[in-house]
Amino acid sequence: MEPHWRLIGIVVASYLIGSFPTGLVVGKVRFGKDIRTMGSGNIGSTNVMRVLGFKWGLLVQIVDILKGVAAILVALFLGSVAATPGPDPLTDTVTLRIIAGSSAVIGHVFSAFTGFKGGKGVNTSLGMLLAIAPIDVGVAAVVFLLLLLSTGYVSLGSIVGAVIVPLSVFVRHHIFGAHVNDYDVLLPFLCVVAIVVMYAHRSNIRRLINGTENRFEKVRLFKR
Repeated sequence: MEPHWRLIGIVVASYLIGSFPTGLVVGKVRFGKDIRTMGSGNIGSTNVMRVLGFKWGLLVQIVDILKGVAAILVALFLGSVAATPGPDPLTDTVTLRIIAGSSAVIGHVFSAFTGFKGGKGVNTSLGMLLAIAPIDVGVAAVVFLLLLLSTGYVSLGSIVGAVIVPLSVFVRHHIFGAHVNDYDVLLPFLCVVAIVVMYAHRSNIRRLINGTENRFEKVRLFKR
């Protein structure tokens, strides 16, 4: 199969995987409710957790994360089974993972099953980054958890965590001398992801500044 047709197939498959509206399905199937008409109206895990309960929000979060991972695994499989003999850019490369993961995130944010109005893409982005930069996502996850336990703000943890990922890659490569595959491609991409996450949370940032952002008090273990 020609590389451009494989690339189109990978993009379409990844987009459809990302488009699966987990929060909407959980609300409809389990509660007979449209999560888009409740709470913030977002189909993401935070709104589901707030409106339908912690365990259902956690389920949505896990599935949405797995969408990002699944898209990359499917892309690597499609890229490998249809690869032509010799060097092929559509095999196990960071570029292929980025293309597949980004397509899944776009699918989540602009889902074909919800009138192209989906979630903010944080969890699917997390799944994608887990398959691309697991060490740096691990660092960001620790920071996210500490912020969540100390402030109760999921949005704050998500925003800072998104910034920590490219920062971790930069520090590991330039300060600790670690080898990072396709660094020149990976770092700019992670910076773009961080910017997109901040843009998607622009309303949350305004509420954080104004002191009106919703807070999960039950998870705050470190209170002043």
